[in-house]
Amino acid sequence: MLGTLGDWLSCYLSEPIAGNRALEPTDPSLLSACLRPGDVVLVEGDTRVSTAIKYLTQSTWSHAALYIGEAYAGWGGGAQGFIEADIREGVRRVGLEAFQGFHCRICRPVGLNTEEIDRLIDYAGERLGYQYDLKNIIDLARYLIPTPPIPRRWRRCMLAFGSGDPTRAICSTLIAQAFQSLQYPILPRVAAAQSLAPGCRGCDIQVLYPRHYSHYVPRDFDVSPYFEIIKPTLAQPFDHRQLIWGERPARALDDVALAARD
Repeated sequence: MLGTLGDWLSCYLSEPIAGNRALEPTDPSLLSACLRPGDVVLVEGDTRVSTAIKYLTQSTWSHAALYIGEAYAGWGGGAQGFIEADIREGVRRVGLEAFQGFHCRICRPVGLNTEEIDRLIDYAGERLGYQYDLKNIIDLARYLIPTPPIPRRWRRCMLAFGSGDPTRAICSTLIAQAFQSLQYPILPRVAAAQSLAPGCRGCDIQVLYPRHYSHYVPRDFDVSPYFEIIKPTLAQPFDHRQLIWGERPARALDDVALAARD
């Protein structure tokens, strides 16, 4: 019974909500040209669970996927593959078409060599097929209220609530685990350690302490000082002089769109 109810909840939460996208979609050809294995792609989703995640994280981003290129092609998704955690399908491999029509951003880890990127991809690839625990109804039900009236400082904790496996529905936790397996920082806690040179002022060193993987959300890759931000529109030669502007104010276009929807 719990499994049946959980399946219904996951279907309900995965349904798109009309008008839930705030930004223009990214051109798939521009996104494709920028990708490198090991990149983290952030996505502005439009489902019910996406609305809750964006509210709880106070961010544009509700989803994250790890770009793996041609690796694990046997799991589907075409030549340009991504590994993501889906609330219904679990950990799976998808193609670039999965993000067509969505606003995206690329977060690129800096300094990883080829061997480390292979280890990163293998860590995520070994978890393909992992399933979301649909019997954890309480864990799923937290997303039924897209904007729960809770203090801002507690919202991230609400995302981390639940058992270890179900929280992988927050796709960023799986990716955070993969990077932590390499000891690559995302948003670690930083503490000053004792100076290596006694009596030397200003010689204190900083020690990084990893956060628990379940506490990571998609926006953390965006604000991390250790990831380079790649905007597909600007990665190619960009000339603002080539843009075509209309005379009608954007507000008027919004009013026309709302009238047509009604």
